[in-house]
Formats: sequence, structure tokens, C-alpha cells
Amino acid sequence: MEEFQKYNRRNFIRQIGLAGGALALTSIPTDLLAGAGQTKITILHTNDTHSRIDPFPASDPKFGGMGGVARRMQLINKIRSEEKNVVLLDSGDIFQGTPYFNYYGGELEIKLMSAMKYDAATMGNHDFDAGIDGFAKQLPHANFPFLCSNYDFTNTLLAGKTQNYKIIEKENIRIGIFGLGIELQGLVDEKCYGKTIYKNPLDTANVIAKNLKENENCNIVICLSHLGYRYDGSKKVSDAVLAEQSDNIDLILGGHTHTFLDEPVAFKNLKGNKVLVAQTGFGGIRLGRIDFIIEKKSGKISHKNNTVKIS
Repeated sequence: MEEFQKYNRRNFIRQIGLAGGALALTSIPTDLLAGAGQTKITILHTNDTHSRIDPFPASDPKFGGMGGVARRMQLINKIRSEEKNVVLLDSGDIFQGTPYFNYYGGELEIKLMSAMKYDAATMGNHDFDAGIDGFAKQLPHANFPFLCSNYDFTNTLLAGKTQNYKIIEKENIRIGIFGLGIELQGLVDEKCYGKTIYKNPLDTANVIAKNLKENENCNIVICLSHLGYRYDGSKKVSDAVLAEQSDNIDLILGGHTHTFLDEPVAFKNLKGNKVLVAQTGFGGIRLGRIDFIIEKKSGKISHKNNTVKIS
């Protein structure tokens, strides 16, 4: 294990050195520039990274050489150097999938997310794999909040250590962000989530989104969801169901189903307004990007997306 630790530390440092050259081949369109009466907000997002610190092995038949935290970090820094108003978010399942998690218990993943300056994340079912106490142990390494609106942690070690929502302000544009987790019963060993109480995600979402829109005066409301994109032939709550049965959410950044969406899918909500749903697959293979343009006078919002493969 000591040799594994030394090798991967050397390997990670080497990747950081190489990442700049690899990303020089990746171009981010910057033609969508906000005018004098507009504000541009750039949303970057990931989901289901599953402890993928290194790129996939070159021998992997589908994703050979793709991903890697070093490359993602370089890409995020590049975008931040080009754009003024960047928000970086994650939709859960940060843990589980490589020996890094088995050895470090999630510490490395959280420290790297802090180094990349994530603004917020939500919890996925695999983030409970080391138990409530295992997750709580890693929270001091997080320089960003975990948003878990429909998990009641009152009688657990996570009591008071997560938030229902967060508001970020960029050039007088208020961005309200909240998180929704999947039902844990039957999916996660009960001893791992303990006395966590699962609350109905639709009811929770509508209450929080309404508060963010009407009381907190948020221009954009974003849900970090680990519910899953869609379940055909099932009444299970998904991002598609949430989009159609809500009325104050503008963007749902999903996870859990490892769905690769090349661009956000537009749904109509209860008021007939557009809700975007986006997801980047898994393993840190892609970095999602959505640029919102907000008209300062009318408040009208338009968007352009550019999900980027990390290779």
C-alpha cells in the first residue's frame, strides 16, 4: 500500500505538469459575450466522479485516457481566467470507485474539490459508503457547503453540518442553489445512513425554490439533484419529473444515472416555463458548462452550453 501511495502521488504531480499541454488543444468558445445591458453567468458542473483522481487507463475500451483531476483543474482555471462570473457545482457520488477512496476514505477527493474551489455540492448515495461518521470526518477538508435539502440529519453526526440552500451573488445577479438526494432505503445499507430521514423531494423542491425565487429574489434557481435523469415506466421521482412538476427552478444539474447529455434537455414546468436538465455522465470524463445571459432591465434569461470532454 505504501508503494501504491508513493506511485500515485508521483503520478498525480506528473499529470499536473502535463495537463497544461493537453488542455491547450481544448478550446472554449467565448463568442457569447454579454453586452452593456447584460450579465453573463458561467455555470460549471460535475457529477458521479466516483473517486476518479487519475485519467481512465489507456487500455479502457470506452474511456481510455479520459478524465483526471489535474486536467479538470487546469480547464476550470482556464475558464476562470476568461470569464468573470463562474460558479462550480457538483451533484454527488464523489466517493467510491477507485483505491483512492478505499485508502483515504474520501479525504483526497474533498481536498481536491476544495483546491478547485467548488462553490457547492450535494450528497449522492455512495457518499454514505463510509457511513455518516466517515462522511462527517471529511467535512473539515471542505471549503464549500454540502446542500442536502431533503435529508433530515437532526439525529445524526451531520446535524447542522449541511445546508438547505446557498445564495451566490455575481454582479447583482442572485443565484439560489439547493440539493436533493435519492431515497436511501433499499439502496444503501441502513447502518451507513443511520437515522437520516428522507423527505419527499418534490414537496421539498417546490417549497425551497419558491422561497429562493420570491423571498430571496434569486434571478436563477439551480437544483443539484442526485435523483437520476429519468425512469421510463416508473413513478419514481427523477429530474424529468421534478422539472415538469415544479414551478420555480431554472436549472437541474443531475446525477446518479450516469447519463451523458451532450446538451441540456428542456422541459416545461407547471407554469409552462422552460427548465433545463443537464448531466455529465460519470468519472470526471466531462465538465459541464452552461452560460446564462441575463438582461439587466427585463430580467430575461437566455443560455448557451458547451459541455467539454476532458481528454
